[in-house]
Amino acid sequence: MSQHILIVEDDRITRMRLAAYLREQGNRVSEAENADDMEEIIAMDPPELLLVDINLDGKDGLTITREQRAVSRVGIILLTARDDQVDKIVGLEMGADDYVTKPFDKRELAARVKNLLARIADIGQAPQGAPPVTDFGPWCFDRIRRRLVSAARTETLTKQEFEVMTALADHPGQTLSRGRLAEMMGRDAMRSNDRMIDVVVGRLRKKLENDPAAPEWILTEHGKGYHFVDPQTV
Repeated sequence: MSQHILIVEDDRITRMRLAAYLREQGNRVSEAENADDMEEIIAMDPPELLLVDINLDGKDGLTITREQRAVSRVGIILLTARDDQVDKIVGLEMGADDYVTKPFDKRELAARVKNLLARIADIGQAPQGAPPVTDFGPWCFDRIRRRLVSAARTETLTKQEFEVMTALADHPGQTLSRGRLAEMMGRDAMRSNDRMIDVVVGRLRKKLENDPAAPEWILTEHGKGYHFVDPQTV
């Protein structure tokens, strides 16, 4: 069965044209004008991916992103007509997987949708072979359920967080540049700027570090990138 995409866009023409194009690509697509319509569809037929306009009337796209990320692992791509870097960064900090600025090329958006859906389909599959790092400090990295577990709490990871955590944990003690992390996340180097990687690392630190401002596990190598401390050296 094809994966389900839900478009949340209050401009009827934009929504219908985008839905028609994505259906032509073989996707199963639903449409919602606002957050209330979206929630009704999600209750009946949960989607794998949300395409959400930031500038919605009523509950806006940033609020939808924050609320959905608190209860769901659904993929989220934000659509915005604003050329405002702050909105884009806030959206990523809230857990969105990507953003596209209007007017957008439909083929580019379709490619981003395809890539994100492919990564979603891979999430939850056990990696081949024993992972180099599973347990570190008080944490267990549960790759199948995509979460960090300790005696005190459980932290569910978004797709971006899971991808970065996996890349770092698979290379303990090695410094990975932001560009390399972007490649390992399956993202175009031109698209994946330094700030996006920093945002994801910052979210991870808030979840696993006792003091995110003085991290013990994910360290910054200034001018080089990030590295995950090898548990065997601690």
